Amino acid sequence: MAKTYKAGAIGRTGRGNFGHGLHTCYADVPNVDLVAVADDDEDGRAKAVADTGAERSYADYREMLEKEDLDIVSVCPRWVDCHLDMILATLDAGCHIYSEKPMTASPEDADRVIERAEERGLRIAVAHQAAYLPQIQQAIDLIRSGKIGDVISVRSAGKQDHRGGGEDLLVLGTHLFNLMRLVVGDARTVFACVTHEGAHLRPEHVREAGEPIGWIAGDRVHAFYEFESGVTATFESRQRQIRDGRPYGMEIVGESGTIAFDASASDISLLEDNSYAPWEADQERKPLNFEKGPLMSGNALAIEDLVEAVEGGREPISSARGARMALEMILGVYASEIAGERVSLPLADRRHPLEVFKRGA
Repeated sequence: MAKTYKAGAIGRTGRGNFGHGLHTCYADVPNVDLVAVADDDEDGRAKAVADTGAERSYADYREMLEKEDLDIVSVCPRWVDCHLDMILATLDAGCHIYSEKPMTASPEDADRVIERAEERGLRIAVAHQAAYLPQIQQAIDLIRSGKIGDVISVRSAGKQDHRGGGEDLLVLGTHLFNLMRLVVGDARTVFACVTHEGAHLRPEHVREAGEPIGWIAGDRVHAFYEFESGVTATFESRQRQIRDGRPYGMEIVGESGTIAFDASASDISLLEDNSYAPWEADQERKPLNFEKGPLMSGNALAIEDLVEAVEGGREPISSARGARMALEMILGVYASEIAGERVSLPLADRRHPLEVFKRGA
């Protein structure tokens, strides 16, 4: 008989909460039972129990990790300031992890997490939900089958709403960069321009995002990437572009066609031409009628994949290493802007470049 895994979830009501449903998804996974939740807010803890049907609850997540014999733990808060401590404590308790994104605030923190997980033989999956959806996996399979020929380049953009620029780069860019690397591998260089009200970055432009998920800067970002595979990619975000979030997505351009999708994966289409000529009649998009799942169903699919990764001795689809590379693609943008030149990835300096820039260290 298949093993039944015991799971727990760590939240923090009022300070990142339980993320994007990383605790409620277990109801849709047949061989994983969520048995305990932790939240230092009494009302939030009671709501989490009601939402999940957890048998026990704790005010201190460390007590939960000590008393419960858990196999998997969701580290749920959206705020990243608590992630490192929660993740390391969970790994030390011998549990595999499903983490909200960003997994960590800096590459050096990601290095610590990955090293600790490897020491203990544990797996970490990260909540880039779209990566797990059937339509995205089918699109990746179609690209790998040669439907559009060898991939040449990738074009991507954020939502470009009030968060446009640095916050868009961090909050939504992480999904796009994770998807890029699933298709074309790891990036090796980035060259970027980041501006604030038309001026290149100065230390006083550095600030916290709307939620404490790390340092950000700029209301306009344009970045150019080169990948180990030779593919090139661009990302752009400008603040307050009134298009209801429609730019958010990417186009995978091949030698003989293009596959385009929005990052929520609700719309995927094929262009049987790789030229940038949207005004031409032959650029009509042909919808790809894949089996589809809603974005948040990706949480349950991620847990299923995490279990398969544990049992198969492989990395999850959206892994800690993938999350680290996505973060370095984001922070490399700032490193390039500050240096005024192309920079190599992985970053040589493992600290957050904006923190160093702001403090003048």
